[in-house]
Amino acid sequence: MAGTGLDHRFMAAALRLSARHLGLTGTNPSVGTLIVRDDGAGPVIVGSGITAPGGRPHAETQALAEAGARARGATAYVTLEPCAHHGRTPPCAEALAAAGIVRVVGGASDPDPRVSGKGYAILRAAGIEVVEDVLAQEAARLMAGYLIRSARKRPEVCVKLAVSADGMIGRTGQGQVAITGAVARAQVHLMRAASDAILIGIGTAVADDPELTCRLPGLERRSPLRIVLDPRARLPATSRLARTARDVPVLLAARPELAAEARGLTERGVEFIGVEMADGMIALPELLEDLAARGLATLMVEGGAETVRHFLAEGLVDRIVLFTGPAAIGSGGIPAPIARGRVPEGFALCRSGRYGDDLYEEWTRQG
Repeated sequence: MAGTGLDHRFMAAALRLSARHLGLTGTNPSVGTLIVRDDGAGPVIVGSGITAPGGRPHAETQALAEAGARARGATAYVTLEPCAHHGRTPPCAEALAAAGIVRVVGGASDPDPRVSGKGYAILRAAGIEVVEDVLAQEAARLMAGYLIRSARKRPEVCVKLAVSADGMIGRTGQGQVAITGAVARAQVHLMRAASDAILIGIGTAVADDPELTCRLPGLERRSPLRIVLDPRARLPATSRLARTARDVPVLLAARPELAAEARGLTERGVEFIGVEMADGMIALPELLEDLAARGLATLMVEGGAETVRHFLAEGLVDRIVLFTGPAAIGSGGIPAPIARGRVPEGFALCRSGRYGDDLYEEWTRQG
């Protein structure tokens, strides 16, 4: 196991710090940095930083600025390998060396070819002790969107479903059906706030008329981009999504030849994106590539059942989150594409817990 017990404690604190800006840092990952020094009375945090909203400045430079002269002789805990490429400002690896840092403890490695291994090489060349891969899996989980977009040129895809005790996601013809309680629903809104985009199919958009925003007090402005898979451009101009498109962006993924038919939606502020079709369905790999090119790193898929099955069939799901309610829906229920005991092969349970009366379970793709 890399690092000491103390290294693990400070890296865990840096990871908790980095989580505050998930979904806010544009194309850059949300990185956390702590500057820690020990003058004989025990280790003390003298500087901290998180990647700023929009992606700049980086966490390391903010932490160094806060530490000032106290950075000399200190240890830096950084959740991602410090950057090594030059822009208008020097790379963070050089900034750490120039500040007199004597030891750097790193979390996840950066797959970006401009950085991968180069940041650590700069530090070692400056005589700095480097400890890599401390809580690397935990760091990679938090930055999965950035890492997957860098390596696979698509966003990380998380499927989120609320499922009844008898494995249903709703009742036919009744629109939205409350399956989970208020505590679990608040957790879903937190997930939305940490995501770059949220996606549903047109069937769910028409049947449920959802808003798909973050409605927790104080976090409304962190609502993600809303995407509707709508190959025939059927989203009603009177839908909640269309009516709120000027407040929270909406992207309509439809056949390119239907741009004129979608004019009523675009006049309301809905953005139209033409998609490729394959076997009568939207070509998801190509769509995700286009979304990654826009800088989107995390995509939350909320339904419906056919949309989730489509993502699974294409092998594009990285994470599955299930909220299982205590009540059954019974006759007329719509079977969930995934439920407890029916999770696809290749996924491993990584987290579980309870939010009120509802069970939370999270699986991640292995390999």
